[in-house]
This record gives sequence, C-alpha cells and structure tokens, in this order.
Amino acid sequence: MAKRDYYEILGVGRDASEADLKKAYRRLAMKHHPDRNPGNPEAEARFKEAKEAYEVLSDKEKRAAYDRFGHAGVQNGGGMGGGFGGADAFSDIFGDVFGDIFGGGRRGGRSQVFRGADLRYELELTLEQAVAGDTVALDIPAQVECTRCTGKGAEPGSQPITCKTCGGAGQVRVAQGFFSIQQTCPSCGGAGATIDKPCRDCHGRGRVRKNKTLSVKVPPGVDNGDRIRLAREGEAGRNGGPPGDLYVDITVQPHPIFTREGQNLSCEVPVSFATAALGGTVDVPTLDGNVVLKVPPETQSGSLFRLRGKGVRSVRESGVGDLFCRVQVETPVNLTAEQKEKLRAFDASVQNGGERHNPRARSWFAGVKEFFERMGA
Repeated sequence: MAKRDYYEILGVGRDASEADLKKAYRRLAMKHHPDRNPGNPEAEARFKEAKEAYEVLSDKEKRAAYDRFGHAGVQNGGGMGGGFGGADAFSDIFGDVFGDIFGGGRRGGRSQVFRGADLRYELELTLEQAVAGDTVALDIPAQVECTRCTGKGAEPGSQPITCKTCGGAGQVRVAQGFFSIQQTCPSCGGAGATIDKPCRDCHGRGRVRKNKTLSVKVPPGVDNGDRIRLAREGEAGRNGGPPGDLYVDITVQPHPIFTREGQNLSCEVPVSFATAALGGTVDVPTLDGNVVLKVPPETQSGSLFRLRGKGVRSVRESGVGDLFCRVQVETPVNLTAEQKEKLRAFDASVQNGGERHNPRARSWFAGVKEFFERMGA
C-alpha cells in the first residue's frame, strides 16, 4: 500500500509555515494519542503516521528533499526508525503536546508555578441591601502566602535547592514502550527545588491557612444568582504562582412584603369591604417610603394597580421598574351579634337589587345552569 502524502496526513498545504505544521501536529497527536485511545490500533497507526510526517516536514533539509523527490528523498532518515528521542523537531513540541494531554506545567529548566484555587462565597443580602447597594465585610478562610518566608517555603536566611532529579525543570521524561512521556518530578513534586530548612510557620509549603477580611462593594440592583468577582482574592499560588479569584454569589432573602421579578416589585394590599365598595385611599409602603394608593369604588378582590417608578433599578437594565399592588378584600372576622344582624340586613337588600348589585354572580349562575343543561342533553 502506497504511503500517504505527508502534507495530506497533517492536513496542510505545501506552503504551510512552521507554526502551521506545529499546530496541525499538536491537534493530531492529542486526538490519536494511544493513552487517549487505549486498545485502538487504528488511532496508534494515525499517531505514528502524524509523528513521521511532522519529523520530516519540520526539518528544513528533509522537507526540501521530500518536496523534490517525495518519500524516496527521505527514506533513509525520515521514517519511524529514529524513535521518539531521535528527532529534534519532535523534542521541541513534545512538552507542549503531552503537557496538554497529561497536565504538565512550565518547561525549559524553570520551576513549575501553580495558580491558586478560586474560592466561592455565598453572600446573603436583604432586599433593601440588594436594591440600594452596600459595602459588606467578608471573613474568608483561605490558603494565603506565608509572611515569614514570603511563599518560598524555606526558613529565612536559607534558599530552596535546585532539584537534582529534574535539574529544576519540575518534570522528568519517562520511557514507556515506543515513546516517552513527560511527568511531574517525583522528588520535588513539580516545584523544581527541594527545601533543606523548611519554614517553621508553613512547614515548607509556602502557604498557611488563615482567615482574611475583605470589603466587598455590592452594586445597586443585584439579584439572586448574580456573581461578583474579586480578582486575585482567592487562595495563594504555589512557587510564586498568581493567586486565584474569589467569586461572591448573591442570595437575596425573602421579604415579608415585597416579591421581586427583575426590575418590578409586587405586593398584596388588604382593603376593607367598605373601602372596596365605596372607594377610598390606602397607605402602601415602598422602598422609598409610603405612598397613597387610590382605590376606586366597586373594586373587586384581586384587582391589580401599578405604581410607576416604585420598583428597582437593575444592574443590567436602564430605568426603574414599577410596583404592582394586588388588592385583597378582607372579610371581617370576630363580628358581634349586632354587626352580624346588620350584615344580614345589608345582604338581603343587595340580593333584592338583583343583577344590579351582583352582575358577576348572576352571570356565573347563568353559566352554571347552561352547563348542566348541556350535560343533561
């Protein structure tokens, strides 16, 4: 079976730059690597094929010979016989590819640094705090940089010693069959150095556990599910790595009066039977203070009234929402005998008025009657 064209294998044109070749090979190596495709001979063959193509095309002299004579021009030097360690071009890309596959860190003789972990804090606010904004102090338990050794892990006056196993790279190469992989150094744990005299406060870790107090400015209009990011306020990094971030998740406590929906607020307003029937005014609380709600005569229970501009200014939208007041006609309780007698007399007078006083009741009963007539038919 004829060998495939190297450019075709990598999926690039014949004018591909060195960066294009490297990018194409990284993609194929990560896709077909045997450790990602255990027991898949086709993936292993694709992996070897891509490696062979990259070894030839990444070498200027071999590429020139291949472009001129094809496979015959590189048959003594461009095949798989060199193994993983025999190609300088492969060595250049080795750390990048297998760092992506196995989670490696820095290369090139420098110690690995590790970014600190991100932290999450759930902050409970009252509705008033969420709407108006506030400044809140948080007490956060976290791993912070040791002040005694400034994160180095070594007792002041001493210095970490370059790891003899990895030479300070933080990684070592281990042969496994026909290829080798880059792994975290087992002697220094990827730090690239060992500590002869550990810091007495952090015991060589460079970080200590303690609580830190932060002041968080909550912007006006936040709501449930909103998140505030405090950059570099997470846990300290290792070996001089940058700290992580702190994410403050907002939870708004239920309010005894108001319910919030985006920019709008809603509440239930109890009114007396007399006020609903005759009309009147009711004092309604808002986040800015009391306002007077005018209740028109013959208002039914459940009627909805809007107070414009008495809602919330959201962090995401311009303008201010509204306050929706739903009227609930309150039925009197604990009536005296005299009140009950007067109420019965009043009800009788209303019933005598017929549909004039109870249009909804009359239409409802008419609908019920029609329903049963249809069912009986």
